Amino acid sequence: MYEVRIDPKRCKGCGLCADFCPRNIYDFSWGSVPVAARSDDCVGCMQCEVKCPELAITVREAAP
Repeated sequence: MYEVRIDPKRCKGCGLCADFCPRNIYDFSWGSVPVAARSDDCVGCMQCEVKCPELAITVREAAP
């Protein structure tokens, strides 16, 4: 399991995280901060973290 954090102060609401997520964990409305609504489905590929131009997303392995 992974923990997905989005820094709302850095996020510009571009939606790249939602576009590149292979598991569709994000709920997103254009211009708004996305919500990792299905983070239990995250496989830790970190595509959202890598693609985020504002470095607003961190993906880490969840503590047991």
